[in-house]
Amino acid sequence: MPAERLSMRKIKEILRLKYECGLTNRKIAKSCAISRSTVADYLLRIKAAGIVWPLPEEMDEAAIERLLFPPQENLLEIRLVPDWFAIHRELKRKGVTLALLWQEYKERQPDGYQYSWFCSLYNTWAGRLDLVMRQEHRAGEKIFVDYAGQTVPIVDAKTGEVRSAQVFVAVLGASNYTYTEATWAQGLPDWIGSHVRMFTFFGGAAELLVPDNLKSGVNKVCFYDPDINPTYQEMAAYYGTVVLPARVRKPRDKAKVEAGVLLVERWILASLRHHTFFGLAELNREIRRLLDILNHRPFKKLPDSRKKQFESLDRPALKPLPAEPYEYAEWKKAAVHIDYHVEVDHHYYSVPYQLAKKKLDVRFTATTVECFHQGKRVAAHRRSYLKGGHTTVNEHMPPRHQKYLEWTPERFLRWAATIGPQTTRLVERILASRSHPQQAYRTIFGILRLAKGYTDKRLEAACKRALAVGATSFRSVDSILKNGLDQKELPADLAPSAPVLHQNIRGAHYYAPLQ
Repeated sequence: MPAERLSMRKIKEILRLKYECGLTNRKIAKSCAISRSTVADYLLRIKAAGIVWPLPEEMDEAAIERLLFPPQENLLEIRLVPDWFAIHRELKRKGVTLALLWQEYKERQPDGYQYSWFCSLYNTWAGRLDLVMRQEHRAGEKIFVDYAGQTVPIVDAKTGEVRSAQVFVAVLGASNYTYTEATWAQGLPDWIGSHVRMFTFFGGAAELLVPDNLKSGVNKVCFYDPDINPTYQEMAAYYGTVVLPARVRKPRDKAKVEAGVLLVERWILASLRHHTFFGLAELNREIRRLLDILNHRPFKKLPDSRKKQFESLDRPALKPLPAEPYEYAEWKKAAVHIDYHVEVDHHYYSVPYQLAKKKLDVRFTATTVECFHQGKRVAAHRRSYLKGGHTTVNEHMPPRHQKYLEWTPERFLRWAATIGPQTTRLVERILASRSHPQQAYRTIFGILRLAKGYTDKRLEAACKRALAVGATSFRSVDSILKNGLDQKELPADLAPSAPVLHQNIRGAHYYAPLQ
């Protein structure tokens, strides 16, 4: 029953305003000074009773009253209005669908609405709750990217170890044309590599890339100014596109890829559930085969397929690709040490000595290392994978006899002489082991600073043992002190080696201790 019983005059006015004037329920309620729920209730009763406008001449007020409010015993003849709020609440539960709720409704109301009318009435009701602008995607405008929630197990044929592969998904906005592939992880190299292969698959780049707020793509999540990973940003610029991350907890921003992920999980990953894969390449071959079938499948409610829509809509609007694919590069900030070298993956590369103690931006690929100061490239090197090694350009070194910040072999040897002869000999040996003495500064500086924590006497004993066993690294001397080996007698077969002769050093006798 409605919240209030209306006069026949108001009922007729509701009919006139709705079907003759085409007003919304809200405006009708305001005009008639009644609630919107009452308007909605009467309109549903009118529709269920088959009353039309204009009213037939033979239909008097008594007849309308009987149709709208039949006797109690005849209520079952009316298709009772479902509790839309309860249905709306149930739909928020995981796995609950409108089809399931309709089945439950029909069990309670066998003479109730059929499924299509049930859905139409619900959508009309729900549309009044949250009026949102329907997203329209222009051709070539957006590519939505994300990872699927499901993973695919891959078995190591030799060890039997099972490893999970991640599934990358990309969807073009206008055509829904889909790309997917498997990678070992969701790290930055995998993320960038998937994008490069995606662009090749599409044969072009869209205006915008819309990722979820994945750490690989977005360093810092912010609604107004998301901090894009510099490598991801560089890759986007290379392809002439722009990264526009989806807002946090705003699923409509990435509805396309969410639907694409669901489609991939249902039509590709579900089809592979009984397969056993022994390699990533094998898995991706099967994914590509099923992906081709998926993109050629006709739509259920639209003409053509994803492939045909792609060819007619998105492909002509995509930006052309560069001649060569993007080469993966990482960025890091690095402080220049006193030896004017920066560290990348445990290898050291020189920069102009004037930049000592400055912070630089370092870009490195599989083959090159580039250093930038205030946006200007100041050094470029071929990448080396020698751990602990140095790559030094002579032009980066200070002129002969120039003392930058007073760090020179002479100063280090004078500092070592204040601790003892064994420390001096170890410094000499380290200097002699490098093609350029500056390459040894970092190691020597660390060793000499150990005296502050362990005393000169202990460092001198540690250097003696290091010389005896041929250890010339900071870690070796530090380990000797940490484990107290400097306080133990040297084995008889270990004797300190002879003084070092090398062009980089003049010998301990040359240097007087610092005053």
